[in-house]
Amino acid sequence: MSQQTIKQQARRTAREMAEKRRKEREERERRVTDLAEQVMVAIGQRDAAVTETEKRAGEALRELTEVEGLSLGEAVEWCGETVTVREATRLRRLAVPMLDEVAGTPDFRPAAAAALAESEGAGAGTSAG
Repeated sequence: MSQQTIKQQARRTAREMAEKRRKEREERERRVTDLAEQVMVAIGQRDAAVTETEKRAGEALRELTEVEGLSLGEAVEWCGETVTVREATRLRRLAVPMLDEVAGTPDFRPAAAAALAESEGAGAGTSAG
């Protein structure tokens, strides 16, 4: 076998190996990208679910205070040790936009504002339990 044939064969083998490694890297990058996308979708879905459930909790807390007439502290007591006054205040604030969209009555907004003002001043640093 001549020197030129040996060099050509070596170059061809080197190019083939480089091409094989390049394809493997591309395939791995595709897999990594797909997995990262799955993580991001799952986290986004989790965040959306948490947001929705927190809004529902806030709506229930608003109903306890605005419809049933409980103070926020009393509402928290009724919820056991699952929520603090501070957390209940945060949850009620999440419910405000949804309720404002639904309830456009003139007497609703002042009641909601008064209840929110009452809850912000009452026991802002206390917890249930």
